[in-house]
Amino acid sequence: MADAMILRGRTAVITGAGSGIGRAIATSLAQRGCHLALADIDARGLAETVSLLPSGGVRITSHHLDVADRAMVAAFPAIVSAQHGGADLLVNNAGVALGGTFEMVSEADFDWLFNINFHGVVGMTRAFLPLLRASTEARLVNISSIFGIVAPAEQVAYAASKFAVRGFSEALRHELAGSTVGVTLVHPGGVRTNISERARAPQGVDGPEVARRRAAFAKFLRMPPSTAGEIIVRGVEQRRARLLVGSDAMGLSLLARLLPVSYWSVMARGLPT
Repeated sequence: MADAMILRGRTAVITGAGSGIGRAIATSLAQRGCHLALADIDARGLAETVSLLPSGGVRITSHHLDVADRAMVAAFPAIVSAQHGGADLLVNNAGVALGGTFEMVSEADFDWLFNINFHGVVGMTRAFLPLLRASTEARLVNISSIFGIVAPAEQVAYAASKFAVRGFSEALRHELAGSTVGVTLVHPGGVRTNISERARAPQGVDGPEVARRRAAFAKFLRMPPSTAGEIIVRGVEQRRARLLVGSDAMGLSLLARLLPVSYWSVMARGLPT
C-alpha cells in the first residue's frame, strides 16, 4: 500500500465550511495539523466553525464567499496566497437543495441551484488549479451526492447538478492523470446536516406540505457529519478517486449498477408518500 498523503503543514481551502460536512472536514483536517482557509456565505456559521476548531499550531483564516459570485471566486486565490502562501487541497463542498418536480421548479430557482452546486465547483476549480499545480502534491475534493449516482423523482434540479459535478470531476481526473493534482469525488448518502431545513420550497406547495416533506426527507439523514468528515479526510489521505459515504450510499450505488434503468421502482418502495 502506498504511503498516505501527509496533511500536516498543508493548506486546505474549504467552501461551505460554516456547518455540516464542511465544518466536519475542517475539524478532521485541523486535528491532522492542516492549515485552513474556510469560506462560506454564512458569516455566523463560519465564526462558529472557527470557534470549535483546535487551533494549536494551525493557521486558520475565515472568508465570506458566495461561490456563485464569479468576481469573488476569481479574487479568492490571491487572498489565500497572501495569507497562506498557497493551497494544497481544495474542497468544493458548498451546496444547496431544492425539492419539487421539474414543472414545480421555476427557471430562476433551477439556475440559482446550478450556479452554486455546479458552476460554483467549476469556478473554484478554475480559480485554484494554478495554486494546486504549484504544490508538490495537491488534491481536488468535489462533494457530489448519492443523487449524483441515482436520480429520485422530485429531486430533478439537485440530482442534475450532482450528476454534473460527477461528470466534471471524472473527466478532470483523466485530464490531470500523471500530474501532482489528484481528484477525489465524494458521494455522501444521508448525512445529518441542515440541508433539508434550508432547502428552497417548490412553487405551489403550501407551508404545511413543505414542512411535511422536509420532515420526511430528514428521516433519511442519519450519519453524523463528524463521521462523514472523517471518512472523507481518510479518503484524501489514501488518495481515493471515489468515496461512497455511508451504507445507504453503498447500497444505492450497487442498486444502480444492478438495475441501471429500473432502480427507481425499488427505491420508491422505501420512501414516504
